[in-house]
Amino acid sequence: MINTVFRLVVAAIPYWPLKRYILCKFYGYRISPSARIGFSYIYPERLVMEQGSRIGHANVCKGLNLLRMAEYSSIGKLNWITGFPKKSETRHFVFELSRKPRLVIGRHVAINKRHLVDCKNRIIIGEYTTIAGFRSQLLTHSIELASSRQASAPIIIGKRCFLGTGVIILPGSTIASFSVVAAGAVVPKSLTQRYSLYAGVPARLIKDLAPSCKYFVRDVGYVD
Repeated sequence: MINTVFRLVVAAIPYWPLKRYILCKFYGYRISPSARIGFSYIYPERLVMEQGSRIGHANVCKGLNLLRMAEYSSIGKLNWITGFPKKSETRHFVFELSRKPRLVIGRHVAINKRHLVDCKNRIIIGEYTTIAGFRSQLLTHSIELASSRQASAPIIIGKRCFLGTGVIILPGSTIASFSVVAAGAVVPKSLTQRYSLYAGVPARLIKDLAPSCKYFVRDVGYVD
């Protein structure tokens, strides 16, 4: 209880240099002086924020063994990012010895607002990818009916992808680089073809996209 109260107090500190000092000094986090965290509850076991990375207000990040943000990546507002610690008193995932509850995002990645990111297993997002809109769900775990127990699998999203609003990515899915996943799509498996638009429930290939699209070749993550 005392630890939770202390964390909430630190999260509410408005003076960033002081907040950064406390997070680095007492939690051992590695946060670039040019990185920023707003009024958010961000307490993974390990935190690495490289140059220019940003976390906005009213986010929650807990239960991860690692949150790593590469240069100029950003997490917007009101996102819920949770994992499940490797060391726990419950028996959830006890048979998954290689499970890694972590979120690793590449350079210029943008996770917008009000998304649910379930990191019971690892989620890796390639550089210049955008998780756009609202209410998308990246889910790495579910109940395995045959064994009647919790099971997890990683999610891997390639570079320079675009995920529209309300997308659901299910455990074990992989999305190829240079892919666009349309709003409301459900991805239950791997999407393997690059430069493609996927849509529907379940997501399926709709059409090819031109490699010359400016989104795929931009050198700044932020889109005007």
